[in-house]
Amino acid sequence: MPRSALVPPMTDPTPIFEQFRGSYGTELLTAAVAHLDVFGKLASPKSFESLRDSLGLADRPANVLITALRAMGLLAHDSANRLVLTDLAREHLVPGADFDVSGYIGLAANAPGVLEMVERLRTNRPAGASAEEQGAAFIFREGLESAMEREASARSLTLALAGRARNVAPHLARVAQLETARVLLDVGGGTGIYAIACVQAHPSLRAKIWDRPEVLKVAREMAESHGVLDRVELIPGDMFADPVPEGADAILLSNILHDWDVPECRTLVGRLAATLRPGGRLMVHDVFLDDDLSGPLPIALYSAALFTLTEGRAYSAAEYRGWLEVAGLVVDALVPTLIHCGVLTGTRPA
Repeated sequence: MPRSALVPPMTDPTPIFEQFRGSYGTELLTAAVAHLDVFGKLASPKSFESLRDSLGLADRPANVLITALRAMGLLAHDSANRLVLTDLAREHLVPGADFDVSGYIGLAANAPGVLEMVERLRTNRPAGASAEEQGAAFIFREGLESAMEREASARSLTLALAGRARNVAPHLARVAQLETARVLLDVGGGTGIYAIACVQAHPSLRAKIWDRPEVLKVAREMAESHGVLDRVELIPGDMFADPVPEGADAILLSNILHDWDVPECRTLVGRLAATLRPGGRLMVHDVFLDDDLSGPLPIALYSAALFTLTEGRAYSAAEYRGWLEVAGLVVDALVPTLIHCGVLTGTRPA
């Protein structure tokens, strides 16, 4: 009997993911205290740009670090929108303060994870992006080896990422408004489990899964085991360089944009939106920071994880909304799914 991708888990696994990502909080805090002197540099208020420059960081790592410290309750904005220390940070993390604990935090300064985080922050490169390392696991970049291009590692990583997707897919299929759609294009679809769930939920829907050839071998097996291979087309390609597959009236970007920096996100949203006919819909399914980039803490720590492994970070609904609107789409309200995820949909006006 074919498997169903529409049966949700009995329990919510979100706390497991929060515990798993918690180590990034230790690494970011220790990097801020023992390596970057964030709290000393903020003895007087500074704009984001001024603090970024004083730390010697690029925009992306500065965003990841400052968002996390704000989510921890250590930094805030004053009435002039400058970054300032909170009372908690001023009393306990300014070097030389009466109740300073920065020396205690500094005991972890040379821990391998902390040193790795400092390297990522200072270089603005994901792990595996230098010539001496073995290739970034999750991203495809011209001239950069990716583990997703090798059959064994592509299979292992694709199936590992599917662990979360299996939990979330039933919820996405329930809230995605695909009743009138005929063809769904799942961009960077991995195992295809999101597209498979949507196809099972809507008997008249067909799906196209667009990803790298080694990844699509896993997607084929998944579609076959779920009994929908006859309704799924597997299309190998590069989402930044190859023509967008035609014929879709709904496009899904599920946990894709967070792998890329802002210019690539804008480019991809724009080229996908340009293929939509009036009434066509582009769905961004991802995690979302608060619009003011102050948290929440679990997403800020996930952003740090993304930062260390990819060329991206977590983004806010406001950032995604801006890219969709620039691409000419009308954006609906954010609808939650599971494990901090939600779907934000932009529609091409009639």
